[in-house]
Amino acid sequence: MTVAAYDAHADWYEQFATDTSADYMDRVRRQLAELLGDGSGRCLDLCCGTGAHAAELRRLGWDPVGVDLSGGQLRHARARLPVARGEAAALPVADASLPAVVCVLAHTDVPDYRAVVAEAARVLAPGGCFVHVGVHPCFIGPFADRSDPERIVVDGGYAERERSFRAWSVHGVRSRVGAWHVPLAELLDAVTGAGLALTRTTESGSGPIPDLFALRATRPA
Repeated sequence: MTVAAYDAHADWYEQFATDTSADYMDRVRRQLAELLGDGSGRCLDLCCGTGAHAAELRRLGWDPVGVDLSGGQLRHARARLPVARGEAAALPVADASLPAVVCVLAHTDVPDYRAVVAEAARVLAPGGCFVHVGVHPCFIGPFADRSDPERIVVDGGYAERERSFRAWSVHGVRSRVGAWHVPLAELLDAVTGAGLALTRTTESGSGPIPDLFALRATRPA
């Protein structure tokens, strides 16, 4: 099985997600709650990482289970939800078996997000929902200089697809594990191309320019 980039940084990320970026993670979870809503039954936390969002899924009434490639991350996640180590694009989950799948802050961590969304669609039961919450494809990435919160400078790197460790801040996640950029059109096409029906999109941020983009889609009944 592939060695995950986060294995070498799992302990750092646990502290980063629960302490350093706590306010940001609270905003992420508000987006997750708004789009997923209350429910019941199993909810797959796809690319669950350290399981940082498991408590929010339970608060909404769901029974979360997680899959992630990083054994280091799963050391922390096991205390928060049942987990399995596996590839996001080849899930150890039966077809049409889950009422909900969420993928939070992970689309830039996989080389082929289209394949990941296709797997999410495969395991969803008819009528089930998929929720994506991620960094905003237009304003967050190695191509975007956010050193001035009132003015984002975007360069030609928006068109690049390869993994990049370039980042305006050397203190965050991307300078450690890198990122694959998924432009907005490709992100939306991945959802509709998987046969899911897009029902809602949202943008949010702590300032005038959004740093989060989220969506909800359903598998037709």
